[in-house]
Amino acid sequence: MSVISKTMLGAAAVGLLAGSLAAVAPADAKTLNIRIASGHPPTVVYAGLMKNFFQPELKKAIEAKTSHKVNFIEGYSGSIVKVFDVLEGVQNGVVDIGGYCYCFEASKLKMHAFQIMLPFGTMDPVKSVAIAGKVYKQFPSLSKRFDKFGQTLLARIGDGGYNLGTQFPWKKADDLKGHKILMAGLNANWITKAGIGVVPVIDGLPGWYNKLKTGVAEGGIMFPSAWADVFKLHEVGKYYTEIGFGSITWHGLTANNRFWKGLPAEVRPIVMEVAARYETKTGVFNKINYDKDMTWLRKNITVTKLPADTRLNWAKKLSGWPQQHANSLKKEGLPAAAVLNATLKAAEDLGYKWPVRYVVK
Repeated sequence: MSVISKTMLGAAAVGLLAGSLAAVAPADAKTLNIRIASGHPPTVVYAGLMKNFFQPELKKAIEAKTSHKVNFIEGYSGSIVKVFDVLEGVQNGVVDIGGYCYCFEASKLKMHAFQIMLPFGTMDPVKSVAIAGKVYKQFPSLSKRFDKFGQTLLARIGDGGYNLGTQFPWKKADDLKGHKILMAGLNANWITKAGIGVVPVIDGLPGWYNKLKTGVAEGGIMFPSAWADVFKLHEVGKYYTEIGFGSITWHGLTANNRFWKGLPAEVRPIVMEVAARYETKTGVFNKINYDKDMTWLRKNITVTKLPADTRLNWAKKLSGWPQQHANSLKKEGLPAAAVLNATLKAAEDLGYKWPVRYVVK
């Protein structure tokens, strides 16, 4: 975010936050006005579940269990805060509750993309969410980190499994050399650290279609729903390869701390209960729809599956990266090795077998 936009965001927070708190601070408040937002549109799974599951379920639960009424002021598709700015929007009180990807906050949430640091993990979103839950429980500092940015973590959010869509056919990793591939930050390492020699193009999902259409990029690491009829990336990328990089839980739903503390005491546990159900729903929904999206893609574009030996060789090329990244985070005082080993074990406890068993010391 630019300096100008951050300044404007902070200024806007003064008036907006005051209005929100006025509605929720009194214990006998009758209407709770909640500003909820995401930089992504509701066609993206987690944002759609915010709008179509979390909101109605929260309203129903609060109104059934308390005397309060709930009114949501929605800000999806970046209408209040852009996709790169949601953490700051929640922090400054421009929105009360926000959903966002940690991929856009790499400098602030360095440990939270721990599943990204272990490529070729489970492609099961339900297991991915469960793995993340176990790791967060073992390392409370992950949740406490959000307090530094004036917010409380309500729910972790699972993604669908990541593969690679392109504008060109390819069979082996070396075929990707020199091509411009869209990525979301840290997952660029899945290709670059394998020594393949692609040209990384970093951008948020809403900008991908135009970048592919105009030749700024030639492909992207993405789950199938976005390549199918959600963002229609299949129109500008006629090839989709099932690689199985992994299903990653690296989005979060957070609440501004001043808003959170201003809620009536009886409301806060209701929010957490609904948020827990929302978290589970993100895994279940993505799992159910993965096969549907892949079936749709097979009917409309060319879909191939990376041969098992090619996938294994790719994983072997990345076998040293988790240790390298853990070493860099250790220098900053972060418990990367412990978190990564906990993640490896949590996946194995759920029955997952890593193609390469990463060693992180």
